[in-house]
Amino acid sequence: MKGVVFTGNRKLELRDFPDPKPSEDDVVIEIKASGMCGSDLHVYRSNSDLVGKVIAGHEPCGVVLERGKAVPERLARKGARVMVHHYDGCRTCSNCMSGWTQLCDEGSVIYGRTGHGAHAQFMKVPARTLVGLPDALTYTTGAAISCGTGTAFGALKRMELQGGTNLAVFGQGPVGLSATMLGAAMGVRVIAVDIVDERLERAREFGADAVINASKDDPVAAIQELTGGGADYTLECSGVPDASVGCVRSARTWGTVCFVGMGALPASYDVTNDIIKKQLTLLGSWTFSAPGQSDCAAFVAEKNLPVDKLFTHQFKLDDAEEAYRLFDTQTTGKAVILPG
Repeated sequence: MKGVVFTGNRKLELRDFPDPKPSEDDVVIEIKASGMCGSDLHVYRSNSDLVGKVIAGHEPCGVVLERGKAVPERLARKGARVMVHHYDGCRTCSNCMSGWTQLCDEGSVIYGRTGHGAHAQFMKVPARTLVGLPDALTYTTGAAISCGTGTAFGALKRMELQGGTNLAVFGQGPVGLSATMLGAAMGVRVIAVDIVDERLERAREFGADAVINASKDDPVAAIQELTGGGADYTLECSGVPDASVGCVRSARTWGTVCFVGMGALPASYDVTNDIIKKQLTLLGSWTFSAPGQSDCAAFVAEKNLPVDKLFTHQFKLDDAEEAYRLFDTQTTGKAVILPG
């Protein structure tokens, strides 16, 4: 089979790999859709020791092709439509047992980073990483839920949103746009913040009640005016230090602030006045648990949310070099590789 390998410094190769065969507790999935995530660009652009070793892609969705001898049919029926919780751990610590394998006490495998991922025709994973894909959802929607959209859902659940409140979402890339869509479906008034008018127009289409272009207006002042003093909840999805500061300063007294965006330089706050004297609750949210991924899929299906509209570009496996060259410009919406 063919698989995409990042080789560093914005280069990749389409290499030949043996078709995977399942060991006793593994399954082999035929990949139908493999999402391209902004965090993939961190490896694509780098020259770290992560490059050149494994097949990329950590948003897998497809069908079960084969299962190992120890895998019960009820867990991995041939032809079953599945996503993958793209981590594995020791399987015995409390984090692993609760479905948070990325927090494994012994360290975790991250598929697409330290283990072979989904930018290929087939993918071998432990059967316990499978998450069922509801029949109502497409494979591309399943790929989005497998990281970006699932990450937004996990953050909103961690924030314990209350209907009828205000949520300011900083950054309207795929994760932020997912948060806008999901938050609106959860009954909150969403204020979308970005520096690109086109992204803000899409945010309105996905349910934002108001939009703010932070390159033209002070987002903190604008949010305070729109909400009468500050947002009940703020969510940072861009990884940009200025947005991180804006999230803290635009939250109301007793508000909740959640950080999702990674890779940013440290941001500076006035801890006394911006956090302590406002009695803020600060949260970090890293992706989601396996049960959380399943809950996200069920919610998307129940609300009939247009997750597929997040995608603006689709590519074949043979076009991966062109796909990442374009994706690297960060002028597109979400993109997906369709290996079949």
